[in-house]
Amino acid sequence: MSDDLIEAARKVRENAHAPYSNYFVGAAIRSDGGTIYVGCNVENVAYPEGTCAEAGAIAAMCAAGDRTIQEVAVIAGSDAPVPPCGGCRQKLAEFANGDVKVTLATLTGVTKTTTVADLLPGAFGRGHLDSGS
Repeated sequence: MSDDLIEAARKVRENAHAPYSNYFVGAAIRSDGGTIYVGCNVENVAYPEGTCAEAGAIAAMCAAGDRTIQEVAVIAGSDAPVPPCGGCRQKLAEFANGDVKVTLATLTGVTKTTTVADLLPGAFGRGHLDSGS
C-alpha cells in the first residue's frame, strides 16, 4: 500500500463537489514517471453529467502528457473500501496493465488492495479492435 497515494487522495477528496449525494471521493494515480495526479468527484445537478474522481485524475495525467498508470488509490467516506464504478474501471484499464495495484481506502484507515484485472476481468482493450474488422 502506498501511503503517499492514499494521503494525496484523502486531501483532494476534501475538494470534491458533491452537494447532491454528499458522497465525497478522492483518487490519486502514480504515473510511470513517478508523478502523482489527483482527482475528486464533481457532481452536477443534471446527474449524468458529473465526473468521477478516477476520471479526473486520469484527465490530469493525460493533460500533463503522461499515459501510463503504475499505481492507484481511491478513498471515500464509507464504512468499507469502495471500488471504482464500471466506467472508471474501463478508464483505468485504458492506461494501466492488469497487474497494477489499486488500493481502496476509507477515512478510518480500512484498506483493500486489488488489481486492475481483478476489478475488470475480461476488459475490452485495443487488441479487440485489431481483430474485429
